[in-house]
Amino acid sequence: MRILISNDDGYLAPGINALADALAAIADIVVVAPDSNRSGASNSLSLDRPLSVQQAANGFYFVNGTPTDCVHVALTGMLVERPDLVVSGINNGPNMGDDTLYSGTVAAATEGYLFGIPAIAFSQGEWGWAHIDDAARAARDIVLRYAEALEKPYLLNVNIPNRPYDTLGRPVATRLGRRHQAEPVIKSHDPRGREIFWIGPPGACKDAGEGTDFHAVQQGHISMTPLQIDLTHRTQLDLLAKALG
Repeated sequence: MRILISNDDGYLAPGINALADALAAIADIVVVAPDSNRSGASNSLSLDRPLSVQQAANGFYFVNGTPTDCVHVALTGMLVERPDLVVSGINNGPNMGDDTLYSGTVAAATEGYLFGIPAIAFSQGEWGWAHIDDAARAARDIVLRYAEALEKPYLLNVNIPNRPYDTLGRPVATRLGRRHQAEPVIKSHDPRGREIFWIGPPGACKDAGEGTDFHAVQQGHISMTPLQIDLTHRTQLDLLAKALG
């Protein structure tokens, strides 16, 4: 198996290093990741400047761009052979519910999916990297079990609780939960007295009931949510078609 690995926390992050170590035992891996933390980059491409690729001492490649840039450059300009799987993560913290729209971790996997390659985004349920090696071991289990079992291509969003491997609950199929609207921005001033704004915290959970990713992780289970790209609102499409005659 050939696996392309990326993330949004940067090529030096503990999550991608643990994931690469775990997957190197079962596959030929190539790591192409951002040169620094690009959390919240979503599916953005850098179109206003050229991108450069460098190789670190450990063999990882790093790009001065977004997670989507990394996978795009790897698939269209670097790799000789097409990977069998694109894996992103392991992210420092969760990517559940509405957060998936902003997530660079999910975006890197999504770029692979858009090229027709199965893809999995891995995140931890809490921030701080606790039990990251256990999470990487669980991620490897999921790759081994599901890489060839699902209809291809697929896009999976996986959130792993920060727990020792032996105490992790079984993987469960979930839907995305929902959050309340985000908290207001935090106003401040720079050293010259100019007003500046920091993005505020995400909203509290609004839909975190049984069957959601929020609920599964809170119960100690590994949440696995299949995602799709088609954003078409079918009901509104029918209403619009009728309104337009």
